[in-house]
Amino acid sequence: MKIVESIVELQAYLDLQRLKGKAVGLVPTMGALHQGHLELIHASVHACDLTVCSIFVNPTQFNNPDDLLKYPKQLETDQQLLSKAGCDVVFVPTVAEMYPDQTESLSMSFGVLEHVLEGEFRPGHFSGVGVVVSKLLNIVQPQVAFFGQKDLQQLAVIRKMVRDLNIRTKIVAVPTVREPSGLAMSSRNLRLSEIEKEIAAHLYKTMQGLKDRVCFGDNVPVAIAQSKDLLAQVDGLQLEYLEVVDSATMQVVSDLSAADSISICAAAHVGEVRIIDNMYIKQTD
Repeated sequence: MKIVESIVELQAYLDLQRLKGKAVGLVPTMGALHQGHLELIHASVHACDLTVCSIFVNPTQFNNPDDLLKYPKQLETDQQLLSKAGCDVVFVPTVAEMYPDQTESLSMSFGVLEHVLEGEFRPGHFSGVGVVVSKLLNIVQPQVAFFGQKDLQQLAVIRKMVRDLNIRTKIVAVPTVREPSGLAMSSRNLRLSEIEKEIAAHLYKTMQGLKDRVCFGDNVPVAIAQSKDLLAQVDGLQLEYLEVVDSATMQVVSDLSAADSISICAAAHVGEVRIIDNMYIKQTD
């Protein structure tokens, strides 16, 4: 497995591999890898001739400086996991390599997508995501890039960006990987105690109950309100949002006939850790 820190070196190597006819897959990450990330790697290894994994904690997508400082880092362990998973290239740039001119920063706007749910609670987050992902897609120029369903709104943002900018990379979503309790795997889970993980798992269980109810025919707004009441009774969990939305636009829906793809999206704080999760109610892709 090749480890690269320089953009120039990475591009030269990938240009050579493409001349050999190899299809390149990209898995962008911020490190602190878990089984969910490895499923992305496995998907790329299966679909592509050469897999690149980027590890870069992108400062421009953190609206909370403390969250950036506390984001877990375990580069040596990550590299061992990637090697075992069959990754071919690990791209580990510095902030200066990715953002050489830090006196001015690019920004992106995604319309209504960046003002609801995650966008409401994390202003500027999706601009940072859009900039860094567009840079990675331009640097690597993969045929396919793989993203986890756990960050469903991020996935919608990236798909919109790829369409609007006519980027030729195919975006593939990989289903969320969960712990036995149902808690969605996340790098931030490393900051949760075992008791806090049990508390956090209530979010998934409540979402599952909400899905069962609305699929059975219960009124969506009423079912959401009752689910919020259930979560309000969980000591140690502070809900930020719980909504049923159009999976493409993240706009709230009150009827399952309102869109072809509909999801439950949620976010909550457990201790000092913010967790997000989602679940498809119906899906078209």
